[in-house]
Amino acid sequence: MKIFSKLFVVLFCALAVAPIAWHLSSSFKSADEITRIPPTIIPGDATLSNYLGLFERRPFLAYCFNSFVIASLSSILCVAAASLAAYPLARARAQARSVAASALLALAFFPTIVFLTPLYELVRSAGLINHPWGLIIPYAALNLPMAIWLLTGYFQQIPVELEEAAAIDGLSPLQTLTRIIAPLAGPALAAVVVLAFIFSWNEFMLALTFMNAEPAKTVTVAVATLSGAFVYDIPWGLISAGVIVSSIPLIVLVLFFQRRIVAGLTAGSVK
Repeated sequence: MKIFSKLFVVLFCALAVAPIAWHLSSSFKSADEITRIPPTIIPGDATLSNYLGLFERRPFLAYCFNSFVIASLSSILCVAAASLAAYPLARARAQARSVAASALLALAFFPTIVFLTPLYELVRSAGLINHPWGLIIPYAALNLPMAIWLLTGYFQQIPVELEEAAAIDGLSPLQTLTRIIAPLAGPALAAVVVLAFIFSWNEFMLALTFMNAEPAKTVTVAVATLSGAFVYDIPWGLISAGVIVSSIPLIVLVLFFQRRIVAGLTAGSVK
């Protein structure tokens, strides 16, 4: 049984890594080598032309900066709002928590496309089309169900006696949350920030709809709209280079916060 489990893990990891490995290989190939039959896994004549062309032909650093600002601010806004909602929910009655958890999970399972039309009307009426806040607020709202659900489970593990002692010392509920609960819930807050950041960085549909002006594009839209010298020319090398460059911040982020993410995701499930 252990052998089958290990084989399954190896197969799953191979399937997960294969697309990134293929893009990494293609990003160092010339256009002729990418379309060669049979295909080659290791570049025969590695070149950096795709990476150089990526930054020379388009303001790719500006797109990355747009994504970073939007993802960072939406993550901070999400974790702040989720903390304010999860704290009282964690101290509510068990029946109320169960109903709220079911509602949050149901909302989290809704596909993003369901909210596309109403969100577009709200963003357009607010005059936030092609403005960073036109994505920051929707991204924070879409991540809220997941964030509240995770933080509620973690806040429940914090002893109530700490809050009672804080109340005796004259702290308000908001001060208790910011000065005592939040520092103790560091792993959960870090997990929520990282997960919300990854969602906001990778999201494509809303970014394509709300941020279609050239200077305001996010990195996912920029990679998807890369074009060649003529209509039917698909620059696979540039696209692969764009995929690799846009993946680097997420890989670094996950590796840096790996332990906190695991602690934040698992602690709330331990009773």
